[in-house]
Amino acid sequence: MENREITLEMNPDDVTPDYLEALSYSAINRVSLGVQSFLDEDLKYLGRSHDARQAVMAVELIRDTRCGMRVEGRGSRVEDQEEKFGIRNSEFVNLNVDLIYGIPTLMNAHWRENLQRVIDLGIPHISAYALTVEPKTQLAWQIRQNPSPSLSPTGEGRIRYPVSDDQASEQFEILIDEMDKAGYIHYEISNFCLPGYESRHNSNYWLGVPYLGLGPSAHSYNGTSRRWNILNLTSYIHGIQTGHPHTEEEILSISQMYNEYVMTSLRTVWGCDLQEIHQRFGEWHSSYFRDQAIRHLASGHLTGNAGIYTLTRKGKFLADGIAADLFVEE
Repeated sequence: MENREITLEMNPDDVTPDYLEALSYSAINRVSLGVQSFLDEDLKYLGRSHDARQAVMAVELIRDTRCGMRVEGRGSRVEDQEEKFGIRNSEFVNLNVDLIYGIPTLMNAHWRENLQRVIDLGIPHISAYALTVEPKTQLAWQIRQNPSPSLSPTGEGRIRYPVSDDQASEQFEILIDEMDKAGYIHYEISNFCLPGYESRHNSNYWLGVPYLGLGPSAHSYNGTSRRWNILNLTSYIHGIQTGHPHTEEEILSISQMYNEYVMTSLRTVWGCDLQEIHQRFGEWHSSYFRDQAIRHLASGHLTGNAGIYTLTRKGKFLADGIAADLFVEE
C-alpha cells in the first residue's frame, strides 16, 4: 500500500539501537517522538524522565539508522532542500517531534533555540502545543501545593505557573516565523512540515475521514456517529472473546456534524469549503456559515477565496473563538 502510514509514538528514553533494529523489520514507517523541549530546565519543570542530551541522541539514532523507514516516492520533496535549509540528510526519515511552549522556564530566546535545533537536526515534521495544566496530573498537584506563584528570578525550589496568554502568543508567533523561514508549511494550527511530510492519519482526522479505533478506550468515527470502547482492559478482552464488545455510541445530528467540520477544517491550510457545507449539511447551514463569517472577514481574521474560508495569520491566534462563533447551537 503506497499511501500507508503507520506511526509509532515514542519517548526519547525508549530509543535504543536494539529497539530501532527490531522496528526496522516491522511495517512502521513513521515515528512521533515526545521531546517537548531540548532544554533541561524545561524538561525538569515538566517532570519528564529524559534529559536534553537523550532527546538529541534519540533523534540522531532514529534519523541515522532510519528505523527501516526509507521514504521513496515522496514526490513533493525537492532535492535542494538540504542546501537551501542547511539540513544534513537529503533523504529524510519520516519523523515528528512534539514540542511545548508557554512553559514558565522557557524564555523567547530559548524557544528560538529549540526551533533551531529542530531545523539543524533535519526533522521534517513538528507538532507544537501551548502548555496546559490538566487536572489530576503531577503538575496540577504541585501547583495546588504552592498556591502563590514564585516571584524569584530563578524560581528555584518553587513551582512556577504557566505563562500569561500574551507570552504564549508571542511564542506562537515566533514558532510561525521561524518555521516559515526554514521552509516548513504551517498546514494545521499546531503542525508544521517540510513539503511532502504532512501527517496522513492526522490529516484524515481534520478532513473528517472515517477511522476505526482498536483497543481499550479507542474511538471510531464513520461520518455520522462516534463509538468508543470500554476503558478497562479485562472487560474489553472479555467482550471481544464473547462476541459482545463493550462500546458506547453517539449518533451525530446534522448540526453536530457541521460544527465538527467547521472546528477541524478551519484549523487547516485547506480551510472550510462553502460548497462542501452546502452539499453535506444543506442550504440553511451554508447560509448560516456565510452570514456568521462576515464580521470575521471584515476584522481580517478570516479570508474567503472562491468559497474557501481560511484563517489569516492573526486569525490563527483566535481559532477556537472564531470556530465557536460559526457553530450552530442546538
